[in-house]
Amino acid sequence: MRLKVASYNIHKAVGLDRRCDPDRILAVLREIDADVVALQEADRRFGDRASVLPRQAIDDHSPWRAVPLRTRADSIGWHGNALLVRRGIEVVHAEPVALPMLEPRGAVFAELLVAGKPLLVAGMHLDLSGLRRRHQLRAVLDHLARCGRKGPAVLMGDFNQWSHARGAMREFNGDWTQLVPGNSFPSRQPVAALDRIVVSAQLNCTAKGVHHSALSALASDHLPVFAELSA
Repeated sequence: MRLKVASYNIHKAVGLDRRCDPDRILAVLREIDADVVALQEADRRFGDRASVLPRQAIDDHSPWRAVPLRTRADSIGWHGNALLVRRGIEVVHAEPVALPMLEPRGAVFAELLVAGKPLLVAGMHLDLSGLRRRHQLRAVLDHLARCGRKGPAVLMGDFNQWSHARGAMREFNGDWTQLVPGNSFPSRQPVAALDRIVVSAQLNCTAKGVHHSALSALASDHLPVFAELSA
């Protein structure tokens, strides 16, 4: 199994020019060309929580499809978190994961079949509070341990974590490898590696990085991060 994964906080598709431009976000995703993408801030915060990326645009004009979570009719995610998978990758199961929170937070989880092999994926946007982040990350790891689904796992998202090894990252033991692709926030002059990818021991990372292009520097306040994996 070989695949490319990416995580991108799209800031509700509002760029540094203050324009909401979903097509620009999709263009950045085409630049990255990942097989599995975790999105954060992918829906509007109030009202019907509709997706800022129109489902029809994803379905008709992209190589991906949104992992169905069946939460709200006009949303592709849960508390802003969504997963996109390349067509041809089978979605065996998907569900939202509730996180301990003071403000709206959540995670999304899916079991995929990639080249006939199972892959567990979780996308998340963790809290600004360090203690709350630890509780939320623990909730995601507990869900993986209890869900009864087996296979290599990828956890990715906006961890809101400045330190590489302290704080919430202490929740990971030797069964996990933390990939810190590089500084991704703020997009114009990134100084913090808030966006992370963490993989289980069965997965090998052959490449990782921050996707910094003229388009991605403008499209959101975060830059996307990616990793190429094999098993």
